[in-house]
Amino acid sequence: MATSPPAAAGGVLIALGALVGAGVGLSRGQVTIGFLIGIAAGILAAIAVWLVDRRR
Repeated sequence: MATSPPAAAGGVLIALGALVGAGVGLSRGQVTIGFLIGIAAGILAAIAVWLVDRRR
């Protein structure tokens, strides 16, 4: 029986994006905007990981 490789997890990228975005936003006085941009970047990175993992 062939075993498939474990799936890559991209959820951590969303969490890191939120934290980094909030930190950058805090330094610029716009925490909410930074948080939302970080979430969006994390979601895009997680989708990229999912697409690459799906090809394997």
